[in-house]
Amino acid sequence: MQLTDRSKQVSNKEMTLAERIYLPAIATGMAITIKHFFQKKVTIRYPEVKRYLGPVFRGRHVLKRDEEGRERCTACGLCAVACPAEAIQIVAEERQKGEEHLYREEKYAAIYEVNMLRCIFCGLCEEACPKQAVYLRHDEFVPVFTERDQVIWGKDLLTENMNNRYLRKAWTKEEQEEQNLIEAAGGAEFVPRSIP
Repeated sequence: MQLTDRSKQVSNKEMTLAERIYLPAIATGMAITIKHFFQKKVTIRYPEVKRYLGPVFRGRHVLKRDEEGRERCTACGLCAVACPAEAIQIVAEERQKGEEHLYREEKYAAIYEVNMLRCIFCGLCEEACPKQAVYLRHDEFVPVFTERDQVIWGKDLLTENMNNRYLRKAWTKEEQEEQNLIEAAGGAEFVPRSIP
């Protein structure tokens, strides 16, 4: 009984002289190598040229602010609960009088830390956040760590800079497909928008 039709009969015939000196095999290998010399290069010069990562890439963490510059995070802790790697630590505090221009809600995250060695960039914190305060950038990698104390990122590194806001064309796959159709049809230029 034969189990597959891909089986081959093995023969023990003597190799010819050309096969024994391996010249045809070496010539075939050299021909393949020479052919690749004249093909288009697939590599890019990384620091100068950056490859497009796509709309679903998850990179550097960002704690978003609203249009008035107030922090969106209310320290509800859903992102920390949703994190499978337990990389997020939050300490909540009550907003004091006179801090209305800093925080949107009465409760805010006094300490918000992400352990970047533990983080697996799954995006569950992003999905769990009811205030749309946590985002993983689609256009920026996490920088390389050289010291151990650079691994824990606090609010100083995570909070969005209002002079360099994180904007993107689309926040959902449907919006991205719609944007691609508009661009393909030669439609209006992209107008950056913040988080809805």
